[in-house]
Amino acid sequence: MLRVTKKTIINAIVFAVPLSFSTITFSQDQQNQALDLSVSADHTQSSLSSTQEPVYSLEQAVEYALAHNPDLQIAQQRIVQAEAQLGEALSSFYPQVTARYSYQYTENPAMVFTHTINQRRLDFNSDFNHPGGTQNLRPEVLANFSLFRGGQDYQLSKAAELGIETAVLKKSAIRNRLTQAVISAYYGYLATQEAYKVTESSIKAISSELKQSRTRFEAGDLLKSDVLSLEVQLAEAEDAKIRAKNNIELVKTGLKTLLGLTIDQPLTIGQNADWQLPSSVPDFSEILDIALQQRPEIQAAEKQIAIQQRMLSAAKGAHLPRADGYVSYGQDSRDGSFSSNRDHVTAGVTVEMDIFSGFATTERINKAQSKLTEIQVTKRRIQLNIENEVKTAYLRLQEALVRIDITNAAIASAEEARRMVKEQRQAGAVTVTRYIESEVARDKSHSRAIAAKFDALRAEAELNKAQGLWR
Repeated sequence: MLRVTKKTIINAIVFAVPLSFSTITFSQDQQNQALDLSVSADHTQSSLSSTQEPVYSLEQAVEYALAHNPDLQIAQQRIVQAEAQLGEALSSFYPQVTARYSYQYTENPAMVFTHTINQRRLDFNSDFNHPGGTQNLRPEVLANFSLFRGGQDYQLSKAAELGIETAVLKKSAIRNRLTQAVISAYYGYLATQEAYKVTESSIKAISSELKQSRTRFEAGDLLKSDVLSLEVQLAEAEDAKIRAKNNIELVKTGLKTLLGLTIDQPLTIGQNADWQLPSSVPDFSEILDIALQQRPEIQAAEKQIAIQQRMLSAAKGAHLPRADGYVSYGQDSRDGSFSSNRDHVTAGVTVEMDIFSGFATTERINKAQSKLTEIQVTKRRIQLNIENEVKTAYLRLQEALVRIDITNAAIASAEEARRMVKEQRQAGAVTVTRYIESEVARDKSHSRAIAAKFDALRAEAELNKAQGLWR
């Protein structure tokens, strides 16, 4: 779900600011400084339910997503399943008690003789070779218990305990990714809104110039081609506005999915939201160490290695003898009546060992060993991916912070150039082409500034996620 949602959001932002956001993609694994997300889910719920149109701050959006996102709810159920798996594994250490009621009719002399003795009806004057038929009804309670299975029950129970810890870590990983996705989507929504404002400002400026140009054309002071050029420029600006407005809704829809909201449920983002731009880049070696130590994906991989080691030991235990105890209590009768004179107890111990299993045990051991090697390699791959995520987010944050300063200076220059060109245009000193160029340059500078701010916030969120700060 997170991948589909973030793809929708990124496509929307790319179209909203095409000149600046065309290279934006949401990475699943990267971050920097942890945000203060101390608002409780209960407080968020009560504050959001007080109005029909809830207004979400960044902290409220994150808390709501953590409480309602289906991915986290699925992860919680997997923890419950792991706990049930442990209970199932521990059941091997308890007796297995069964109640049974059986009926049998036979004319076999040996079985008739046996039933007669069990029913306490033996008569030495009867014909043992031709006893006739008899029936037997037997209520019985049986208990079986494992005494030793080569350590397999113990190893499997320990593997199940580790399975719970693994499920908890996997939920932490989802929580970590979800938090970053919500933050990126939240700022992506703000970015598309700013892009929309840029298109509105452009339309206003071009419309004003077009109005004046038409007046001058009617007075014979301007060429028709200049008016047509401005009309084309206005049409392009209106087209950009339509796409920007639609992309706001696309990003909003993606954010709703992350929050666990349906398409029809209301979602309003606070208009006074602060971008909270990062001020500096942290030390790379420090954040890399943090990421490798506390990322839940790494810890989950270590737990899975430990689980598979237990599974390998359990597979090897099949070579050892197995011992089971059993006891039963019941009685035999012809009519089903109960009498303490006909009850009896049977108890015993069985020991068995596989001499040859068609190489099945050996192959199970080979399979478990191969699975262990696979998981060890998987852990190495996860570590490499995390290192790449940290480095990528670190470089992106560095780049974005520098771009913010550059784009801010570019905006000032572009605004001043546009003002000067507009004055020159009114004086008839420059062509409409030059005026359009100044408008385009100003719009580009604003778009690049929006992209730089968004990239900085996204990279910071990715660094925080890469370190596992939102687990």
